Amino acid sequence: MNQVTVAAAAGDAIVDAVAADSWRQAVNEVTGWWRRFRPDDVATIEAELVEIREEILAAPRSGPAGTTIMAELAVEWKRKLTRLIRDDPTAEAELRRLLDERLQPLAPAGRRQRIGQVTMTATSHDHSRVYQSAGDMTINER
Repeated sequence: MNQVTVAAAAGDAIVDAVAADSWRQAVNEVTGWWRRFRPDDVATIEAELVEIREEILAAPRSGPAGTTIMAELAVEWKRKLTRLIRDDPTAEAELRRLLDERLQPLAPAGRRQRIGQVTMTATSHDHSRVYQSAGDMTINER
């Protein structure tokens, strides 16, 4: 998995977690992680997280406008995180850990995602069927 993929997933998770009721915990987790790599920027990062919380609350709750704001904020955080882990490659593993252990649990259940790699192989013979999924799957057959 490359740095951009990790940064993108973390950017989404940060925005989702800051939008949730446990947003203050998300701010604490992100600033605590940030302090390890760029301690001089922590106050700025905390202020930015509070600002995006306000933007999210001011946005429409549903529809394209609300979705667009969330996506734009996630891209902004992806860029910040990509630059940080590009400058300090050791931050990537810590960012993955932050994402998996701290941020994902704070996001609403429907918005949680996992990063990683899935490899699937299947062989079908005759009239058999193969169903594969890297997530939830529902099959309704009669």
